[in-house]
Parts: sequence; structure tokens; C-alpha cells
Amino acid sequence: MEMELQNVQQGWKKEGRKTVDKGGNQRPSKKDFQPLDQHEEVEATGFTADSGDNGLGICVYLLMFFSYFIVLFTLPVSLFFCLKVVAEYERAVIFRMGRLLPGGAKGPGIFFILPCIDNYVKVDLRTISFDVPPQEILSKDSVTVAVDAVVYYRVYNPTISITNVEDAQRSTRLLAATTLRNVLGTKTLGEMLIDRDIISSQMQSVLDEATDPWGVKVERVEIKDVRLPVQLQRAMAAEAEAAREARAKVVAAEGEQNASRALKEAADVLAESPSALQLRYLQTLNTISAEKNSTIIFPLPIDLLTGFLGAGRRKSASSPLGSQQGSRPGSRRKKRELEIDEDLDGEPTTV
Repeated sequence: MEMELQNVQQGWKKEGRKTVDKGGNQRPSKKDFQPLDQHEEVEATGFTADSGDNGLGICVYLLMFFSYFIVLFTLPVSLFFCLKVVAEYERAVIFRMGRLLPGGAKGPGIFFILPCIDNYVKVDLRTISFDVPPQEILSKDSVTVAVDAVVYYRVYNPTISITNVEDAQRSTRLLAATTLRNVLGTKTLGEMLIDRDIISSQMQSVLDEATDPWGVKVERVEIKDVRLPVQLQRAMAAEAEAAREARAKVVAAEGEQNASRALKEAADVLAESPSALQLRYLQTLNTISAEKNSTIIFPLPIDLLTGFLGAGRRKSASSPLGSQQGSRPGSRRKKRELEIDEDLDGEPTTV
């Protein structure tokens, strides 16, 4: 009470959006000239401030009375024109003389309208999908690509989807195309190809926020295809082929290295065990004989081959290096001449 008395003494008292002067007369404040957000008003009341029968003229009331009279006079034929049915997935937004009726959308089921002065619009509440046409987009790394997408949405508030936007479906389509270009314009080509889920989630959040005043809920956005220019496709294919060839060469080199190590280890084992060498020799002969070829092989015993090899080694080891150097063509020729002279003279010649 003390606070109210103080406000009266100051000359003004606020009551909601109205101010009261000392005489008790209401005076509009500045907030009265700032209308409520229409979406908030519809959520709170189910219809806009301009809807309802408030402010209707006497002509409208006369037309309503005349319509009721016609309905009663032409019963039961008039019921075919007054009773309407909407399905479970539909709602009917009714307008009377151009004004939205209070109470929000009607349905599902049967609802009543007055002929001549009422008209209604059906709104489908099911999830609707549409394809976003391919958009030519310049990526962040200056690559031109063509990207298309698919959008899934539904109408969650039929009243504002009719009163706030002329065509909610067409507006959502256009907004999806522009949002696709704006979002992908900030991404590189690699991000477009790899991070499709992240881009789809980002587009879904942007579209959902933008279409909320229209009573539309965007449920899902999917990137369908990213089309690259032909030259870029060839360049990427050549790069991938070069990478595959490089990996193949590395694998082949590693295989040769492993094979060389295995051969070296096998040679060491065979050198340490003569019996293993003989078994390997017999296995090789068996493999050669099993094949159908025209080559005839006469195997020699290992002992004989070993004897020949050993004799060759001993002969090469016993022959001195000087004798090899002394047996030159010039020395043999000179020795032959001395033998001929000895035969002719009958006396030995010393050299």
C-alpha cells in the first residue's frame, strides 16, 4: 500500500501495459505501441489479437444471423454444407469474414462452419520431404562443386503456418537452397566429402531456427551428392592411382627383401648340413620329373659331383702361381728351339 501511495503521489501508476494518472484515468504507455510477437501470442492464446469477434460490425452480426436462419430453415440439407471432416493427420484453420476464429485449428474429426461467411484451410501435419535442386557452390578452397540435398519437415502449428507465411512449403524450399549455399560456402572440398553428417546437422539447426516463426519444424537434412568437375575427377583419380602404385612398389620391395633374407638363411642351413643339401637335390629332381616337358635329365650322384669338385679345388690349390706365369707362349717357344738345336748338334746345350 505504501508503494502504491508513493506511485500515486508521483502521478503515475503502472498496471501491466497501462498507466493510471491521479484521476484514475488510463493512459497508454509506450509499450502499448509495441505489439506482441505473433508467435508468442498464438502459443499463449491459440489465435492472434486480430482474430475473434472483437470489433465486428453490425453487418457481420446480421450476416451471421441470416446464415443461422438459413441453416435452420434448410435442415437437414444444410448439414451437408455445414459439417466438415478432417483426417487424423490434418487440421482445419477457419476464417469468418476474413478473421481467424478463436480456439485455434479444428480437428481431427467433424467441425461446423457457417455457409457463405466461413471458409477453412486444411493443413497436413505429416512429415514432408523435398529435394533441394543442385546448387553450384564455390568452396572455401576455390573449387566449384554441385551439391544437392533432401529436407524433411512437418508443420507443428497449423495456425501460424497459414497466417504468418503465404506458402510455407515454397518458403521452406527456397530457404533450404540458400542455406545450403551459405553453409557449404564456408567448407573446403575435403570437409564436404568427409564431414557430411556435421554439415547436415548444421543445416538442420539453421533451417529449424529460421522456419520456427512459420510453424514449421525441420526434422532432418541430408546431403545427397557432391558432383565434382570432370578435370578435377581425373586429377584425383590420377593422384589415387599414383598413390596405389607407390604402395604396391613398397610392398614388392619388402617382399623381395624378405625373400632374400629367407634364401640367405636357407643357404646357411644347407651349407651346415650336407644331408639337407642332398635332400634338396632329390626334391628338385622329383619336381622336375613331375612336370610334362621335353627335357631329359640324367642325375649324377652327389658323391661323384663332390669328388669332381674336390679334385678341381686340389688341382687349383697345388699349382703354384709362378708356374702359371712361367708357362707363357714365349718361354715354350724358346725351350722348343733349344731342343731342336740339341738334336741337330748331338750335344746338349745349356741355357
